[in-house]
Amino acid sequence: MKNNNKIALLVSLVVLVGFPILFLFVSLITGQWGYLAWSIPPSLAAGLTGLMLTLNQIKKAGKNA
Repeated sequence: MKNNNKIALLVSLVVLVGFPILFLFVSLITGQWGYLAWSIPPSLAAGLTGLMLTLNQIKKAGKNA
């Protein structure tokens, strides 16, 4: 696996998991749960898209190697 694929996988996982956790803490501190509710759909859209593309590239790199 190339270094670029590792970075892309890390970024996808951070967006998928890290951003909702960050907004969970923001929601807990402020008491306004809209922050968490509005952060989940974009995080899922961006994170899953990036994850699918990254895993596809890793698969292609494995077949070519």
